[in-house]
Amino acid sequence: MSQTHSATAPSQLSRLWHKWRFHLNILLLLIPLGFMPKYLADASLFRGDSGLGEREIGEIQVGPWSLRLAEMRNEAPRSDGPAGYLKSFNAALCQACIEPVKATYLRIGKPRSLRAAGVIFFGSPYRMGASLPIPEKTKADAELWITLEGWDGSMHQASIPLSQASPATVAWLEKQGGK
Repeated sequence: MSQTHSATAPSQLSRLWHKWRFHLNILLLLIPLGFMPKYLADASLFRGDSGLGEREIGEIQVGPWSLRLAEMRNEAPRSDGPAGYLKSFNAALCQACIEPVKATYLRIGKPRSLRAAGVIFFGSPYRMGASLPIPEKTKADAELWITLEGWDGSMHQASIPLSQASPATVAWLEKQGGK
């Protein structure tokens, strides 16, 4: 008994797939590589290998202590839904400040008391982060206030113009002007 197999010709799609599947697999490997430089730059920034942020503001004297402040990204504040618009800042305490400083706060406008000192920085004293709420009605000439609270109960404050801390935020506020 002879069994006959009917040899069906492979479809055109099947031939195309077999011919080009190697090239498509290479393309699937190369596409993620295109995103690697941005990923590595962001990872370096978050690890602290490339400084505190995209735009370092510099050393700021706050009473007897000092800290380095940096804008995380040199861009306008990002909307965070019900929380409103937030701007990320990073800070690092000076070596001599690490032991005596209990907490570091950041706020737009002068705080009335320690209870209203603003958002607290979190993380290690060598690289702390805070997401500062930016009200849409903030004046372009507003000041960014830094409050350092010591373990001895002392409180020291300093301010810098928002235009120095984040020119991108000031440009965004001027654009928001009519709201």
